[in-house]
Amino acid sequence: MMSVMAAALVLLGRWLSKVLVLFALMGNFAFALSVGQQVPDFSAKNQNGKVIRLSQFHGKYVLLYFYPKDGTSGCTTEANQLKEHYAQFQEMNAVILGVSKQDEKSHRQFIEQNSLPFDLIVDSDGKVAKNLGVGLIPILGFHERQSLLIDPQGKILHFYKDVDPAKHAQEVLSDIRKSKSK
Repeated sequence: MMSVMAAALVLLGRWLSKVLVLFALMGNFAFALSVGQQVPDFSAKNQNGKVIRLSQFHGKYVLLYFYPKDGTSGCTTEANQLKEHYAQFQEMNAVILGVSKQDEKSHRQFIEQNSLPFDLIVDSDGKVAKNLGVGLIPILGFHERQSLLIDPQGKILHFYKDVDPAKHAQEVLSDIRKSKSK
């Protein structure tokens, strides 16, 4: 009788663990905004504790790029590619804002180590990402590497679901050029 109960408890435990994983994954699910949709305004602190509002960039293109973690190889590659093309972004009236879950101190160190010329936004609770449709990496809880290109009127011009860190800067610049030529 005891071995039957033990087996039942093991099965129940396995079932509960699967249910918990399912709920955790559902909590990380986000619905991406559609092209042409107005981006909801948000405010969040940058690396220096200064509150940044998306609406303060009205009239400019905004690349809002989400990345998993400061200092990792892919995130460093992407940030340095954006830095390398920063002058071109400025010439096209575009602002770059990086967003991840790390705190202000981590963002400051990442900026200093890589001489980044743009702000990094703190999204420690993941609300900015969730409200904009950017997913989280299951179990780890870091932001997925996704970006939004927002036009000067505050609408989604492009949602980049699958970002290649080494090519993203050129891809975004190309999309801004196409938008300007319309």
